[in-house]
Amino acid sequence: MTAFEASIRGVRAAARGVGGLWDAAGAWVNARMPKGLYARSLLIIVTPMLILQSVVAFVFLERHYNLVTRRLSQAVVQDIAAIIDVYQSYPQGRDAVTLRKIAADRLGLKIDLLPPEPLPPPGPKPFFSVLDSALSREIGRQIGKPFWIDTVGNSNLVEIRIQLDQAVLRAFAVRSQAYASNSHIFIVWMVGTSLVLLGVAILFLRNQIKPIVRLAEAAEAFGKGRDVPGFRPRGAREVRQAAIAFQEMKRRIERQIDQRTTMLAGVSHDMRTVLTRFKLELALLDDGPEVEALKRDVEEMQRMLEAYLAFARGEGKEQPAMVDVKEILDELAAEALRHGKRATVSFAGPPIVQVRPDSFKRCIANLVANAGRYGSALALSGAREPRWLMVHVDDNGPGIPADKREDVFRPFLRLDDARNQNEIGTGLGLSIARDIAGVHGGDITLGDSPLGGLRATVRIPV
Repeated sequence: MTAFEASIRGVRAAARGVGGLWDAAGAWVNARMPKGLYARSLLIIVTPMLILQSVVAFVFLERHYNLVTRRLSQAVVQDIAAIIDVYQSYPQGRDAVTLRKIAADRLGLKIDLLPPEPLPPPGPKPFFSVLDSALSREIGRQIGKPFWIDTVGNSNLVEIRIQLDQAVLRAFAVRSQAYASNSHIFIVWMVGTSLVLLGVAILFLRNQIKPIVRLAEAAEAFGKGRDVPGFRPRGAREVRQAAIAFQEMKRRIERQIDQRTTMLAGVSHDMRTVLTRFKLELALLDDGPEVEALKRDVEEMQRMLEAYLAFARGEGKEQPAMVDVKEILDELAAEALRHGKRATVSFAGPPIVQVRPDSFKRCIANLVANAGRYGSALALSGAREPRWLMVHVDDNGPGIPADKREDVFRPFLRLDDARNQNEIGTGLGLSIARDIAGVHGGDITLGDSPLGGLRATVRIPV
C-alpha cells in the first residue's frame, strides 16, 4: 500500500467517524425535539427571536452600555480631578465654601473636605458592576491617589473619597452622572415587544393549526367508519385544498360502496331466488340418499353465498354505538358451550366502548368459530386500555406455523398441514374478521396461545 492510498483511507475513516458523530448528534436532537406541529412552529418562531435578542443584548451591553458607562465615569473623575487641582493650587479657606459652590452649581457634585483620617476599609463589591470597575480604573489613571468608593450604599448617589495631603476629599455624584442607568429601558422594551409578538404568533399559529388538527381528526374518524359531522374546509389555502381533496375522496369512496352494495343486493336476490327454487324442487322429490346429499349441497351453497356477500359488503353502512364487550364475549362463550366446547371469559377495565355492534360481534364470532372448529377448549379475554381495546381468542388446537400466520388472512385460503381439512368452510372467516377490524381502525394478529394452540388478538382504538 502506498502512502497516498494510506492517506486516502485515513481521510475516509475520518469522514465516516465525523458522519457517525453527526448522525448521533442528529438522533439526540431529534429525540428531544417536540413532535407536534404547533410546538415545532413555535420553536421555529421563538428560536430566531431569542438568538437575535441575545446577540443584540450582548452587543448593546458589551459595546454601548459599557462604552457609555466608561465615558460617564471618565467625565465624573475628570471633574473630581479638576476640583482637586483647583483646591491644591488655589485654596480658598479651610471650609472651601467657594469650591463647594462651584462643584455644586457647575459640575453637579457635592463635595466636602474631611480631616486627613485613614480611608474606610473596602466595602462589599457587587457581583457584577461595570460602574465599580470603571470608576476604579479612571481614578487610578487620572488622579493616582489612594481612594475609596461606595456604589452600593445609596442607590441614587455614588460616594468617592480621595486621600489628599492635608485632607480627604469626599464627593457625592448622582448615579446617572457616572452610570448608564436607563439601559434597562432598552431591555424592557425589547422583552416586552418580543412577548407581544410571541403572543400574536401563538394566536395566529393556533388558528392555523386548528384546521390541520380538524382534518386529521376527520380522516381518522372516517378511517374508523365514523361520521364526520360539521367538517368543512378552513384555514390557509393549502389546508383548504387538502380538506377539499379529503371530502372528494370521501364522497368517491362512499359512492363506490353504495354502488357495490346495490350490485351485491341484486346478485344476492337473484342467487337466493335460484337456491329457493332448488329447495322447492328438492322438497317435491321423494326422500333418499341422493336427495339428502343434494339438500346438504344446497345448504352449503347458501352458507357460502352468505359468506361471500358478507366479505364483499364489508359492513360499511352500520353506524357506531356504545356496546358492552364483556356481554358479547359472554354470548359467544355460551354459544360455544352449546356446541360442546369448553369456554371461559375474562375482561379487565371498563367494558363499554364505541364500535359497530353487529360488525364487531361478527368479527369476534368468526374468530371464536375458527377456534372452536379446531380446538376443544376456548378462552375469551379482553382488556380496556387508555387508548386501545384488546380481545384475545385462545384455543388448544394444532395452531398455525409462524411463517404462515399472515397467509391465512388471504381470502379463500385454507392451510393443508395446520388445520383439519374435514371441516366445512369457505376460507373467508379470518379475512372478514380482519376487514371488520380494519374498518374500526384496528387490526388482528395471530400468535401462540397459552392453551397450546392459536391466539387471535383484536386491537381496536377506543
